[in-house]
Amino acid sequence: MGNCSGTNLDELQACYSHQWYRKFMTECPSELLTFYEFKQFFGLRNLSESSNAYIKTMFSTFDLNDDGFMDFMEYVAALSLVLKGGVQQKLRWYFKLYDIDGSGCIDRDELLMIIKSIRAINGLNYDVSAEDFAKMVFDKIDTNGDGELSYEEFVEGIQNDETLLKTLTECLDLTHILTKIKGEMLANA
Repeated sequence: MGNCSGTNLDELQACYSHQWYRKFMTECPSELLTFYEFKQFFGLRNLSESSNAYIKTMFSTFDLNDDGFMDFMEYVAALSLVLKGGVQQKLRWYFKLYDIDGSGCIDRDELLMIIKSIRAINGLNYDVSAEDFAKMVFDKIDTNGDGELSYEEFVEGIQNDETLLKTLTECLDLTHILTKIKGEMLANA
């Protein structure tokens, strides 16, 4: 039962679901994942203050019932969004993630902080500075020029600009974290 040798997609998905559940229960025997455990779970250590704030915001967006914990179903919903979510679902999540203060709009400072934090966590080099990228986003999609992006401006603007959609998707790509978890699961199987 420890290996995934399913002959069809359903068997393979069931096997991975079982492994995700085992990983979750091993890491969280209380069946509730705290923010600290969330960071440990994904190997996020020694973060800067802004990166830690970003991870806290990400945790909060996955904590669907706002109880301060992620249960297994919230964890599965988060993984499902990251792995299989459609563009609309991901854009809704991205907006909620970027709207740090919950005002219903994203301002330049919020966007810049998230971009810097994501880049610090990913550890990748980028051709465009975080400041220039934030400026480009606002120049392209802040249609009414008020210095804030409403949900509608954000979704429509990102969907209508292939470059922004690709960049946003790549910068929030969590596959390196999922690859690490899968590697740990296979090592413990």
